[in-house]
Amino acid sequence: MTARDPDSTVAPNAAALAADLVDAEAERAREARSERDVLFADDLLPGVGGERLTLRQGLAAGGTATFLTLTALSAFDELETATLSVLAPDIRDTFGMGDGTIVFLSAASGAFLVLGALPMGWLADRRRRGTVAAWAGLAFSAFVFACGLVANTFLMFLARLGVGVAKSSTMPVHGSLIADTYPIAVRGRLAATSGIAGRLAAVLSPLAVGGIAALAGGDQGWRWAFLVLGVPSAIVAVLAFRLPEPPRGQNEMKAVLGEVLQDDEPMPISVEAAFARLMRIRTMRTVVMAFAAVGFGLFTGPVLTNLWMEDRFGLGTFERGVYGTIGGLGVLATLPFIGPRYDRLYRQDPSRALKLIGFLILPVAALMPLQWFMPTAPAFVAVSMLPMILLSSAFAMIGPVMQSVAPYRLRGLGAAMASLYVFFIGATGGSLLSALFLDSYDARVAALLIGVPSTLVGGLMLVRSASFIKNDLSLVVHELREELDERDRQSRDPEHIPVLQVNHIDFEYGNVQVLFDVGFEVRRGEVLALLGTNGAGKSTILKAVCGLGTPSRGVVRLNGRTITYVAPEQRGRFGIRLLPGGKGVFPGMTVRENLEMAAFQLRDTTREHRDGRRAYVLDLFPDLAARLGQRAGSMSGGQQQQLALAMVLMHDPQVLLIDELSLGLAPVVVQDLLAVIERLKADGLTMIIVEQSLNVALAVADRAVFLEKGQVRFTGDARELAERDDLARAVFLGKDGG
Repeated sequence: MTARDPDSTVAPNAAALAADLVDAEAERAREARSERDVLFADDLLPGVGGERLTLRQGLAAGGTATFLTLTALSAFDELETATLSVLAPDIRDTFGMGDGTIVFLSAASGAFLVLGALPMGWLADRRRRGTVAAWAGLAFSAFVFACGLVANTFLMFLARLGVGVAKSSTMPVHGSLIADTYPIAVRGRLAATSGIAGRLAAVLSPLAVGGIAALAGGDQGWRWAFLVLGVPSAIVAVLAFRLPEPPRGQNEMKAVLGEVLQDDEPMPISVEAAFARLMRIRTMRTVVMAFAAVGFGLFTGPVLTNLWMEDRFGLGTFERGVYGTIGGLGVLATLPFIGPRYDRLYRQDPSRALKLIGFLILPVAALMPLQWFMPTAPAFVAVSMLPMILLSSAFAMIGPVMQSVAPYRLRGLGAAMASLYVFFIGATGGSLLSALFLDSYDARVAALLIGVPSTLVGGLMLVRSASFIKNDLSLVVHELREELDERDRQSRDPEHIPVLQVNHIDFEYGNVQVLFDVGFEVRRGEVLALLGTNGAGKSTILKAVCGLGTPSRGVVRLNGRTITYVAPEQRGRFGIRLLPGGKGVFPGMTVRENLEMAAFQLRDTTREHRDGRRAYVLDLFPDLAARLGQRAGSMSGGQQQQLALAMVLMHDPQVLLIDELSLGLAPVVVQDLLAVIERLKADGLTMIIVEQSLNVALAVADRAVFLEKGQVRFTGDARELAERDDLARAVFLGKDGG
């Protein structure tokens, strides 16, 4: 036996201690989150309680033109999808494709939709939605027409790509417009009615498509189906140009506030910030992943079914069309009951409405094996009706769920995010797996290996998500009330709107929450010190303010305008600039070159303006003026900090954020920097300075905010903080030791 190395226990002990600390922080975050769960009673949630509206009353509230036009466009999407499913064997034979290739080409059109989802979602949140829907509809009709003219597999692939991109407007643009046009109480019935129209098109299309192909005759008869479909979809798309644009979020505002708040000049939204915020909404995250799982089997099922009916039962195009029409009749008979049931449950208890969707999907996992082992075509079609009914009914309700929990400013991008997961992960993943299985097995094996586990996982996830929806709806209420309070405050005192406002900010890194309900304001020309020990969340707040991180809850405003979802580069143009802690210069470049790099964003301004900013910063830092030809990396730490600050000041910031001004610098250097801060303060520049040194903060700050474990413990005059022994001691111990 050898002697144990005493150091061998140090690393495990240290690792165990670190793990314990992380677990403790995560537990504290969970406890803090649970305290905020379900903030409001059910009858205060948007769409819960209140009087029941009939579908006719709901349509009358927003006018029928919008719903009818968008429903018709969506129906053409469904008709085109069903057309391709029925004609898949004929297209395969025309171009000599394998089964795997035609399955991939057919199902992957849903994946092509992903290419347009983000632009469509971005446009839906920033532009007039009727116009976006109209242009997308015209593009759709053009590419559908092109599908009937293609000469080879590659051109068909390109045409399918165009169809998929054009169809991407359905969820982001149509869903957002309908949610803002019609009351919450009828969203389920509107979705069901739209689903009925789409299903009716899908039910009739096999018969119609088979009939057109049969009438045209020959191996090329399938082309006429696409040529005919392209005409009416273009006519309806033109009508969409005249659809009215409703106020965004008006139905939630009416339900929660009793009035509609107008934002005539909304700030631009960053896709990255929007997705980060949306994925922190637990209901949305779970529902999106659940339907992505269901999509593995949902989108490949129709193509696999038609391949199986031809290969197993020897059915031709027209016969498959007849059976496809019969199989879809059950969905038409069921959807009129699902929509009212969803609306009724949602009005009583939103969690029950969401569980309904999960319980619709779960039985499919047991029914699919029964369907695929039916010995005859009539039996196969008869048994397939119930899974089709259940999946179609559940999928029709995804829109109302997403619209209820997504912030109204992000509805378009929320639907785009759902499209990315559902159609890209679901449709593409399912098509790739189907093609892989078809190379070695038949359509039945592919359908069962993909469909059974995907529906089981998706259904269970939806049932689980029901426990989150009330809390997420409560956060919607909280944000709307905060917006109303801020509107009223600005109306009462428009002359004293804070330059910067941080309100109710929560922030998480992964599953660990680091900021809890943080809020403060910064007045014009004020210097605010953010104080606290290491890990208190000071630098994280600066990230939230300048856009380098997106809070999971709360709002950031600049001059009274919401910038929570604005990209960092846009915030820079609006005047928010950050001097990060650590290295902030290009060490291999000279001082002059560093300043020229800083001036790059000023390239659209006049030379006089750029020269004026350069002269201003060199006047602030005369030591730099004497070192213009010196490499930045050869200067002292204090001189590099001066250069980094000079580079930020080149942009003439409205709000300057400084992270760890005095970190690692000698006292004499700190005094020089403080003198510069005093001059900037005299010039009226608004600043937030993150500091651990109370002495440095007291030297320049008008007010201070003290943070401890991600929570605000003190807000007030900086000198008052010095009189709080408990807080001042924490600052000194965190920085100066002893």
